[in-house]
Amino acid sequence: FCPGCQALQPPAPRPDLFRLMDCDRSFRVDPGQLQQRFRILQRAVHPDRFGQRPPKEQYYSEQHSSLINKAYQTLLNPLSRGLYLLELSGVEPAKETDCDADSAFLMEIMEINEKLAESKTKNNLEEVETSIKVKQEELTREVTAAFERDDLQEAKKLLGKMKYFANLEDKLKAKKVPS
Repeated sequence: FCPGCQALQPPAPRPDLFRLMDCDRSFRVDPGQLQQRFRILQRAVHPDRFGQRPPKEQYYSEQHSSLINKAYQTLLNPLSRGLYLLELSGVEPAKETDCDADSAFLMEIMEINEKLAESKTKNNLEEVETSIKVKQEELTREVTAAFERDDLQEAKKLLGKMKYFANLEDKLKAKKVPS
């Protein structure tokens, strides 16, 4: 907001999402604090509050609201938060082929994919879901440790593995929704 006239100003071209959400630039974030900041910011700039303002401010409001949603979603999700941290550090994100050397990992992914494809009952799906969640939590702990050691290459490798599990989660969700 303009300090003089209190008119809403346009968002910065490439804002730091951590700074916007009042978080340390770290892989560890407090989801409660993040949600609280999200609500405060949305209350201040939500388009509903700018219906009677000039069109330019309405437009800025939409831009800010969209940016705040993006920041919240990016920082809330461990995978997107990790990829964003790598981007801020100038590290290229992992490509699908970066995990190809780890044949044990790829076998594990194939086995889970097969279990998922063969799962016909709710219990089978829940079993696969549990194994995916456990692996995601383990990888999140490992990524946290890698970022805290400032080992960005290890974090990159682990985030590449997390992408595989995120894809499995998507397949699981699609299978759980009746067509």
